[in-house]
Parts: sequence; structure tokens; C-alpha cells
Amino acid sequence: MLNDCFGHAELTRQRASLCSSINELTALARANGYPVVWVRQEFEPDLSDATMDMKAENIRMFIKGTEGPAILDELLRTDGDFEIVKKRYSMFFGTGLDQLLRRLDVDQVILAGVNTHACIRTAAIDAYQRDLPVLIVRGCVASKDMHHHDVSMNYMDGGIANLTTIPDLRYKIAMTPTLCR
Repeated sequence: MLNDCFGHAELTRQRASLCSSINELTALARANGYPVVWVRQEFEPDLSDATMDMKAENIRMFIKGTEGPAILDELLRTDGDFEIVKKRYSMFFGTGLDQLLRRLDVDQVILAGVNTHACIRTAAIDAYQRDLPVLIVRGCVASKDMHHHDVSMNYMDGGIANLTTIPDLRYKIAMTPTLCR
């Protein structure tokens, strides 16, 4: 949910509804005492820490010191939220997220953001590989390519992740307060 992600027409079209849904999700999490972790991607201006394709094609996205890697202004953040900076699709690869989740005694992750076919899917797989159950909230994820979004959602559903909605999640939390931490 970074500025540079929303240069694509499909994501721009969904921006307002995505932000509204994610704000609703994070408010629900905070209200129930669950931690909120924001994940951003950021690279050095010389691309020394960028992906192979970014270096090869001189793709200049998420460059440190620009507005590109900043979380969208319309997303509501609090001082109690956490932030992780990543260098690859997965929020786990080369970050301190594992340690943070252990310190917070997290036993499940709920994913929201873009792009479903890349960052969300990779994060879901990596969480699953760590024996962390994964929930993906419909309406809180999207891709610049809706075909790949749909394929990824179908692939993950019931396997490495379970898909849910905010109303269903709200109900599950009310019925099972220890659903996730």
C-alpha cells in the first residue's frame, strides 16, 4: 500500500475502497488488542539492494528518500503500530519480522495489501512455511492484474491460507476472542 504501487490503472481504480477496507480491518485489530504491522518496500537510490530485474531494467520504484516507498496517506496509522522495511516480495525475507512476531506471541497472520499475485502470495507462503495460519481478507487485497489476483486467491484459499471478509472476521473474533493475536 505504497505510493509507487498506485501508478497502475487497476490499483488506482481500487485505491479508495482498498484504503477504506484496510482502515476498517486495522481498526478492528487494534480494538481487539491485535498488533498491526505495516510493511514497506524501500531501495537505495543506486539500486544496490534492489531485485535483479530492477537492476537489469533500471526500474526506479520505492527509492529511499522519495515519496514512492511511503505508505498511502489515507491509511490510518497509530504510534502503537509496527513497521517493517523489506527488500523482496516477502515480508519475511531478510527482515526482523520473525523475531517481532515471536516477541508479540503472534500465532496467526492476517494479510492485506497489494499485489496479491506477488507480495501477498509470497508472504502467505512464507507464513505457512513457518506454521503460522494465514487469513486473507477479501476487499483488503488487490493486484494490478486482476486475472493473476483471481488465480492467486483461488490457489491460496483453503490451502496455505483461508479467505475471509471483514464481517466474517468481526463475527469470528466476537465468538472466539483468541482467534488471532
